[in-house]
Amino acid sequence: MPTITVNGVGIFFAEAGRGEPILGIHGTPSSSLLWADAARELAEHGRCIVYDRRGFGSSGPTPRPDRLDLGTHVSDAAALLDALDAQPATVIGRSTGGLVALALARQHPDVVRRLVLLEPAVLSLDDEAIRWAERLRRRVLAAARDDPARAAEAVIVAALGPAVWSALPDPTRDAMNRAGAAVLAEARGSGLDLSADFLGADPSWVSQVSCPTLLVSAEDSPYVLRRVNDRLLELLPDARAAVVPGGHLIHPAHPAVLEFLDENAASKSA
Repeated sequence: MPTITVNGVGIFFAEAGRGEPILGIHGTPSSSLLWADAARELAEHGRCIVYDRRGFGSSGPTPRPDRLDLGTHVSDAAALLDALDAQPATVIGRSTGGLVALALARQHPDVVRRLVLLEPAVLSLDDEAIRWAERLRRRVLAAARDDPARAAEAVIVAALGPAVWSALPDPTRDAMNRAGAAVLAEARGSGLDLSADFLGADPSWVSQVSCPTLLVSAEDSPYVLRRVNDRLLELLPDARAAVVPGGHLIHPAHPAVLEFLDENAASKSA
């Protein structure tokens, strides 16, 4: 997996396939490791690029390792697309990665052709989701008080349940545990779903994202995440929704996603 220096930090990425760029942005406390299978499938539909956000996986830490902000993740994504000459791109974001993808489209509309948001953590759009996020933040900080690695476990258990955490392959669980410091840095930062100072995504902010967007919800996810997607569907001017089986760890190359990619590619060609 090669590395490229972006905004002073070494960012690990992988790419495969040819055609229109597709950028995958992972959630918290994940990494591109969980996108390997999806990346192979997405590479059959374009030039697929996946990467580890700074502080996660094999990417370098932020110069201030105690703090990570939404703006930093957005700036990294934009700089990565520029450095790889991969813009405009279809951007697929899962959970926190979906929040980063939406903010990227808002702040850099020229680099995003369309969006696929897999239960994006835009939790400030819904009062119940805000309360859920606040409870999760307290659990994460409490769990990590004695061991930072416990921060990742607390997030996964809240979103997916203890059985899913226990069933993860050892390498995946170990990688997530190593991301504990980054999870805490996001909690101490601003703009992210675990931040005390999270993004105030008001309706006018969201409605300015005009690119075609697919919102994907999972049947067994925490209900607040479906409420957020329902709200986004109301606000985004060019959005459609899909509901898929399973939990919050939605497959980035789910057939509903591939159909959306192919439909839009065919429309562009026509």
